[in-house]
Amino acid sequence: MIRPVNAETDSAQILKIYQPYILKTSVSFETDVPSLEEFRLRIKNYSRRSPWLVKVINDQVVGYAYATSHRSRQAYQWTQEVTVYVHPDYQRQGIASDLYKSLIESLKDLGFQKVLGIITLPNEKSVKFHECFGFELIGTMKRIGFKHGQWHDTIWYGLNINSDQIPPELTNGSE
Repeated sequence: MIRPVNAETDSAQILKIYQPYILKTSVSFETDVPSLEEFRLRIKNYSRRSPWLVKVINDQVVGYAYATSHRSRQAYQWTQEVTVYVHPDYQRQGIASDLYKSLIESLKDLGFQKVLGIITLPNEKSVKFHECFGFELIGTMKRIGFKHGQWHDTIWYGLNINSDQIPPELTNGSE
């Protein structure tokens, strides 16, 4: 089942999925694991404006996907960055794809125009995943992040999701 996040009940399970990506990989440029309370507040803040979804199997959160504002300037309000993480025991079962499909559809319904996937290199699995969804390469940011003793490049992928419509007002200028 895919459903909207419940920050109170899901935060601990989501943080448990996310923690190894912080500590053992450069997939996330976050370097310190946030406290449970900090993470719960992050989920609440992000999910006020943009979808944050979880995939649940047998009452366990096995994956999650969310969107965040690309930048704070108002003209960027139609663009969202998207992210998905899946528990290692549940990878290669279509969970990430199901979450991304639901997330992108939700963003489309909300009137967003473009979604961005930002991938730390090397990560061929994520590149292929985004390309399967129709994301196109926008550009490369060379040596943009330093983690685990080395510099990392990121590549930016974009997908237009409502390219034929004029966007409705999402904010009143507060972004």
